[in-house]
Amino acid sequence: MDPAGFETPVEDRYFEDYVPGAVHEFGVITIEEEGIITFGKQFDPQIFHTDPEAAESTIYGGLIASGWHTASLMMRECVRHYLPRAASLGSPGVDELRWNLPVRPGDTLTIRATVLRANRSRSKPDRGIIQSLFEVLNQKKDVVMSVKGANFILCRSPQPGEEVS
Repeated sequence: MDPAGFETPVEDRYFEDYVPGAVHEFGVITIEEEGIITFGKQFDPQIFHTDPEAAESTIYGGLIASGWHTASLMMRECVRHYLPRAASLGSPGVDELRWNLPVRPGDTLTIRATVLRANRSRSKPDRGIIQSLFEVLNQKKDVVMSVKGANFILCRSPQPGEEVS
């Protein structure tokens, strides 16, 4: 079995491998102060992301990762462990992005992905769309971030009764 809990490894995964209700956990990300500051300075230059001393006087009481940094790390792990290598066709977008708790230096994060829906396209039967709930968990298993994402994924085979050309 694949480390993320799939029967099929990520290299051989297709639409049919995403079963509604299935829960997959993967990734181990240790958050380092230097990474928080580097990302913050480049993409989200607020003091609680860029200056450990100044961050102590904010409502967070110290340095925290940008939510966008957390989302980027989640995405990297999803590409490595969840989305199929050859069959992923991209995403039309995400919904309900929430940053529930601050992510701090030293935190260890994992990803939990729950397949909410899997529908084969009627107009393009060689593919389907899955909707997943992605939750980023810290070492205490608290949900620090959540987002619902949709992904287009190629099917392994056509629907019964369809010709393959």
